[in-house]
Parts: sequence; structure tokens; C-alpha cells
Amino acid sequence: MPENYSDIFIRDIMTQDVVVVNEDDPVEHIFELFDKYHFNTYPVVNNEGKLTGIIDQDIMLEIIMFHRIPRTKHTHIAAVRSQGESAREIMIPHPVTISPDENLHDAADMMLKHHINRVCVVEDDKLVGIISKKNIICEVYKRKEVE
Repeated sequence: MPENYSDIFIRDIMTQDVVVVNEDDPVEHIFELFDKYHFNTYPVVNNEGKLTGIIDQDIMLEIIMFHRIPRTKHTHIAAVRSQGESAREIMIPHPVTISPDENLHDAADMMLKHHINRVCVVEDDKLVGIISKKNIICEVYKRKEVE
């Protein structure tokens, strides 16, 4: 991004209407979300709306395929997740987050550094949105067309 996009803040381009998983949701409900919405990851929140984790396709695939993996390849966390019955038991705790007051450069740098496609946007520990690579690409493209 050779141009300076530091004036574009996350709060202005993030997706605010986020499909979330509640900590107490059963694993079966999470499979239904993956089928219905086709996102790669889902934020996990508690009853107060605070972000507590994230569930991605890798976790769900690991759960499905656990019994097909040779026992010598089992990890402790995979074994625990394969027995999990709720989002809380299978989620990745402490996901990468960003503040809505950060700019487009900060979000892009974070995504590239951590090899992730979406970052949870958090304010006062509460999930307020999601910023994705697609959000960034579309915003930059839109601004280039205006120029």
C-alpha cells in the first residue's frame, strides 16, 4: 500500500453485524453456523458480549477427523477438543484483537504478521466488529477509483 491510508480507521470499515458463537453453544450448533454462513472463523463471546475466544475451520475439521488420525499423531489439545461439547471447550482462547481506533495499516500488518484473514475488533473487552482482508482490499480499491 504505497499510498498513506493511515486516515482510515477500523471503526469506519469494519463489519459490525457479526455472527458470533456463545460460550455455552453446543458443538452441533457451531457446525450449523459453518454450514449456513460459510465464514472461516467465528468469535466466541460470553453472556456480557466479551470476546473469550475464536473457533476456526481447523478446529472443526480436527474434531471431525480426530478418530481417523493415527494415535501417535494425537496431541493433548486435539484429544480434549474431540471430547468437547460446547464452544468454551473447543475454542482458541485469547484471539488476536485490534481496537476500532487503529488504522487500516495496523490491521493489514497484524493480519500479515499472524497469517490470519480476520481480526476481532474489541473495545472495553467487548466485541464490536470484525475487520477482514476483504474489508481492507475493498476500501483501498474504492478509494483508488475515486482518485
